[in-house]
Amino acid sequence: MTDTLNQDIANRRAAILAELAAAHDPAPELIAVSKFQPEAAIEAILAAGQRVFGENRVQEAQQHWEARRATYPDLTLHLIGPLQTNKAADAVRLFDVIQTLDREKLADALAAAMEKEGRRPKLMIQVNTGEEAQKAGVSPTKVGHLLRYAREEAGLDVEGLMCIPPVDEPAGPHFALLKKIAKDYGLGALSMGMSGDYELAARYGATHVRVGTALFGDRNPA
Repeated sequence: MTDTLNQDIANRRAAILAELAAAHDPAPELIAVSKFQPEAAIEAILAAGQRVFGENRVQEAQQHWEARRATYPDLTLHLIGPLQTNKAADAVRLFDVIQTLDREKLADALAAAMEKEGRRPKLMIQVNTGEEAQKAGVSPTKVGHLLRYAREEAGLDVEGLMCIPPVDEPAGPHFALLKKIAKDYGLGALSMGMSGDYELAARYGATHVRVGTALFGDRNPA
C-alpha cells in the first residue's frame, strides 16, 4: 500500500509539474496543500521531492512540520488560511511565507511578532476578488490603502497578492483582476489557482499555485 501511495502521488506531482511548465514559462511554483493529510501522504510527497507546502491552520501546521524541519531543512512553508492576530507569533516562527495579510490590525501584529521572533517571513495580501461577505481578504479597491499601511506604518515588506475566486464563477476574470492590481502596485508575486484551475492560473501569470486534491487525491478531514 505504501509503495502504491508513493507512486501515485509521485505520478500526480510529475504530471502537474509538466502541465505547469507547458502552460507558462517560467512555470509557477507548486505549493502542495497538506492540510488534513495523513502522515503517510506527507511522507510520500516528501519522498517524491516536494519541499514547498501550504497549510490553512497554524496548529495543524505545527503538528505536520515542526519536527520535520530538522530532517528537511530546505522546506518552505506557506500559510494560506486566515490568520488570527493572537496566532501571529506562532505563524512568524513557523512559516516562511504568509499569504493572508488582509487588515491593518494583522499587519501590526505581524510586525510586532517579527520584531520579537527575529524572523521576517515573506508576505502577500489576500484579495477578496469576488467581494464575498463570508470570505477573508481585502476588497480590490482597498489593496492600495492596506499596502501603504503595511509598508509605511508597520514596516513590512509585501511581495505579492493572493486570491481564492468564488466557486460558482469562472476563475479567469478573477485571475486577470489580481494580475492587474499587482501590476498597478508593482508587486511581482501572484498566488492564484488551486486543484481545479492551476493550469489556467499559470496561463494568467501565477507565480504560485496551491494544489491539494489533485496531488493527494480526495482528502478525509480528521
